[in-house]
Amino acid sequence: MNGRIALVLALLALSLGAACGGSSRPQTTTMTPPASLTTFRNAYLEFRYPQAWRTLTFQIPPTVLHFDPMLYLSTQPGHNPCRQNGDVTSCSWPVDRLDSNGVLVVWENQGYPGWRLAPQPGTSVSVDGRPAKQVVKRPGDCGTIGADETVSIQIARPVDSNWTAFTACLRGPNLAGHEQEIKALLASTRFLQP
Repeated sequence: MNGRIALVLALLALSLGAACGGSSRPQTTTMTPPASLTTFRNAYLEFRYPQAWRTLTFQIPPTVLHFDPMLYLSTQPGHNPCRQNGDVTSCSWPVDRLDSNGVLVVWENQGYPGWRLAPQPGTSVSVDGRPAKQVVKRPGDCGTIGADETVSIQIARPVDSNWTAFTACLRGPNLAGHEQEIKALLASTRFLQP
């Protein structure tokens, strides 16, 4: 008889504990830590990016009109993208060919008389509260260096006829992972001046 009473009491305690949540333990999930990040900052903007990427900065001749390259980021080494031949300066990509799973990011300030964001093609987005237009193409302009995808964003500046141009060249096979890194980079972007 004592055994039956003990069993009933044990079952009753288990039922009450389960009903009140006392016997259930919170489930824990193991999260993969994000890649180590580092911060880029100049007088114009700041953002966070994967530490494995390298910044590529070059002295661009002052004769280049309508654009001011601020920064190139890449998963591989690069070279000065501009060549000067007399009074003529021509610029291309700072990487000849992206490696497998390669990334190249270009930040530029651009200006052209009469430029406005509204008629530009693309999906409306926002970068640090500034209106922008985004176009994603496969392969797009970056196809010339072996990229599988080009992410181009024109970000309006509070300066007449000027914008910030962001271009990301992505090569697979890990396109989805690179797209997430680019989204995180843009989400961390803060403009420090017009």
